[in-house]
Amino acid sequence: MSMIAQHAELYLALACLFGFFMAWGIGANDVANAMGTSVGSGAVKIWQAVLIAGTFEFLGAWLAGGQVTQTISKGLIHPDIFASDPHILATGMLAALLGAATFLVFASMRGLPVSTGQSIIGGILGFALVAAGVDPVNWGAIVSIVLSWITSPIIAGAIAFVLFESIRRLILNHEHPAEGARLYTPYYVFLAAFVICLVTLEKGLSHLGLNLSLATSIGGAIALGVVAAGISKLLLNRIKLAPENEAVDRYRNVERVFGYAQIFTAATMAFAHGSNDVANAIGPVAAVVNVVENPQQIGGQSELAGWVLLLGGAGIVFGLATYGYRVMRTIGAGITELTPTRGFSAELSAATTVVLATWFGIPVSTTQTLVGAVLGVGLARGMRALDLSVLGSVVTGWLLTVPGAAVFAAVYYFVLRAVIG
Repeated sequence: MSMIAQHAELYLALACLFGFFMAWGIGANDVANAMGTSVGSGAVKIWQAVLIAGTFEFLGAWLAGGQVTQTISKGLIHPDIFASDPHILATGMLAALLGAATFLVFASMRGLPVSTGQSIIGGILGFALVAAGVDPVNWGAIVSIVLSWITSPIIAGAIAFVLFESIRRLILNHEHPAEGARLYTPYYVFLAAFVICLVTLEKGLSHLGLNLSLATSIGGAIALGVVAAGISKLLLNRIKLAPENEAVDRYRNVERVFGYAQIFTAATMAFAHGSNDVANAIGPVAAVVNVVENPQQIGGQSELAGWVLLLGGAGIVFGLATYGYRVMRTIGAGITELTPTRGFSAELSAATTVVLATWFGIPVSTTQTLVGAVLGVGLARGMRALDLSVLGSVVTGWLLTVPGAAVFAAVYYFVLRAVIG
């Protein structure tokens, strides 16, 4: 306990530095999963994607990031095991942050598509195993998270398949596809707005002092969804459809309409990504802050400081703005051939899956969720639309992430112990 008191400022400074570094890596690498489909389909330019994602990633982290953060900071290990030596927990969480961030940068430089969620989980496991063996690990939580890595792509793929099939039946097979797009697109916008608003109102605002009932949250989400759908309808009606496009390609105007609608789903996906993946950066930061401020209450309930969420959101935005454009260009052009209708289906289904996971406090992989969504869209077009080589590299990245981050974290743990004492 005297160790914590003696080095309290150092622990907090390192937690902020390493947490920001991890958030930077998330913004530089993983945000491509939120915006790459929009850039690849041509719905938005790269600078527009940076602006949209920067805004909504930050809002998602700040407004709805607290639920998953609690899972990362306390759910993966039993912190009460370190009650007699709280400095071990604080040092370990620092090592986990630095190890995960290092692996993320290492993999990104080599083009490996990795999951930031898996990297921080691997980092926490690496420190826990070398510091105290298997006892502090909450294996039940680990198993549930691993299962979510399997189920989330399947769920996202199923939702994407259904969404794209509904677009095909209601719009693409419509007698006048462009008019069908104008007619039905607001309903899809309502769905996206409803999901995001419901989770934000019900789960995300408690740290702001707003504790709403489920009925109030549902009513508010419906109202906000109707507003979003109404605004989208007004905007879509202002789009001037080119008759010559209809004559040459009856779907060109449809893609134009969905190009505008995809701007909304891109914002939705960015919000969902920020709400879920901010935990990968600030969960360990929150744990260190709690240990420093309450060394006698390890494992107890404590408030998540608002500035911690702000730190994670700011780091994500900074990483996106400084390096994310490169990854967005690669992901947007390399995964599959995308059009606005396909990108819309993939983004909306992935966002829905990620937000539902945030609702239940499960840190899923945005990478795996979006890959599953893209697979669902591809399956709706046939197996020939899938790029199996890209899928192989994705799976390789998934297999390497947890052990790789664990090794880095274990090394950093011993280094930090030697430096701090």
